[in-house]
Amino acid sequence: MYRKAIEELKQWKSRKNRKPLILRGARQVGKTWLMQEFASTCYEKHVYINFEDEEALQQVFEDNFDIGRIIESIELRFSVSIDADTLLIFDEIQSAHRGVTSLKYFYEKSPELHIIVADSMLGLSTAESIPVGKVDYLDIYPMTFDEFLIAIGKVKVVEAIKNRNWTALRSVNDILIRDLKTYYFVGGMPEAVKEFVESHDYNEVRRIQNNILVSYDSNFVKHAPIDVVPRIRMVWNSLPSQLSHENKKFIYGAVKHGSRAKDFEVALQWLVDAGLVIKVHRTKAGRLPLNAFEDLSAFKLFTLDVGLLSAMNKVTPDSLVLGNELFTTFKGALTEQFVAQHLHTFVDFLYYWSSENSSGEIDFLVQVNDTIIPIEVKAEENLRSKSLRVFVDKNDNLHGVRLSMSYYRQQEWMDNYPLYAIASLEEAVKP
Repeated sequence: MYRKAIEELKQWKSRKNRKPLILRGARQVGKTWLMQEFASTCYEKHVYINFEDEEALQQVFEDNFDIGRIIESIELRFSVSIDADTLLIFDEIQSAHRGVTSLKYFYEKSPELHIIVADSMLGLSTAESIPVGKVDYLDIYPMTFDEFLIAIGKVKVVEAIKNRNWTALRSVNDILIRDLKTYYFVGGMPEAVKEFVESHDYNEVRRIQNNILVSYDSNFVKHAPIDVVPRIRMVWNSLPSQLSHENKKFIYGAVKHGSRAKDFEVALQWLVDAGLVIKVHRTKAGRLPLNAFEDLSAFKLFTLDVGLLSAMNKVTPDSLVLGNELFTTFKGALTEQFVAQHLHTFVDFLYYWSSENSSGEIDFLVQVNDTIIPIEVKAEENLRSKSLRVFVDKNDNLHGVRLSMSYYRQQEWMDNYPLYAIASLEEAVKP
């Protein structure tokens, strides 16, 4: 499989002021595979340490932060020689006492060493603080739709999308719509994608997704404060019903009757910090800066992956392909989820706008330097964009974007992008 993050890892390797790199992301989004793939393709030597498995090394940082002693211990354990051409991979670093703190001393005392660290629960279940200014970060997400297309052998299609070759893409429009609906089912969790590529067995894909969901539930118990676990489960399990509504604003009362924000704030933030949900705040105005008009009391909440949402909703492959009643019910939720998780990979902060006293709403707003881009999402070919047109007309110097199943087209006030070509939107909205 190909992951775009490999290119960012290559940039990190060549950086002059390179620091230990922390990969952040939810469990099972492919961090371990990515580190090992990077090591095997870009280094002659590497040492992979999973501190959860290597109990003998869990105390290696405990006595002191003598980097020479630490490196010697690793060399003896794995019968290797470590130098500036070796990549050190520290997986599940929280299992090593003071492992996170050690990164500061690796940077200060041995900056020539190449070190990548991963732990999905970093900062959620440890008293150690991450050394500020001494580490670099790279966020890892589920596989995007263009990565999925590459995995199923459609490299040329991805190149056409990247190059915005709209004329050529018209000839495969129906195929890409089918592939997009397949992605709505399979999603971007690497194990699920790998199974689909190898077997095309939707039942096996769903089994893997269900196992991932069970493992997430187990992590609630393992890593979250015990008194917060029931609330985390309630918020997590409410997401399918929350997103199935026309108005996808998160409603605390839908989690538990009569509940209020203060009852679930800690649980919700835990899910955000674990990378399991994407929080999109409401903004009251389409003016710069968007965060100055942020409404902290209103937000939408999405999962990390559309395939997992399909599994939570028990959406079947036939319902996606044939467009039966089950898909009709959830197509809006799946489409907005798809857009949210993709925008989240290249936009730091996502917002939406809704009117104070009418039904008008813009699904997403992003701020790119001094420009605001309003984005409307349509699950089908419906090209009516009343809310978007009104919003653009009322706010000076805005140009809208609509994502739908229709072809690319450009208008004076708005551009329509096919949903399957969302990757081509990245250059337009990326800072």
